[in-house]
Amino acid sequence: DEFEASESFGSVESVKAASDVYAPISGKVLEVNEALTDEPGLVNSSAEDDAWFIKLEVGDEGELEKLMNADQYKEHCEKEAH
Repeated sequence: DEFEASESFGSVESVKAASDVYAPISGKVLEVNEALTDEPGLVNSSAEDDAWFIKLEVGDEGELEKLMNADQYKEHCEKEAH
């Protein structure tokens, strides 16, 4: 499968809602994390380590420059919470 940046490639569900998950960059799917099928709770308990969704081959290297770093993302989340 191939996805464009900002295209939905799946969803996550909770008791309250379902939310789409979007590709941060364009690219071809190289690997899918099958562990999430058996242990979806990893998204909550190990989001930055074991709960990756897919691995992409970068389609457009220029898109990487548009991604947020950790500090920018933290600031973005804090703004969204208010």
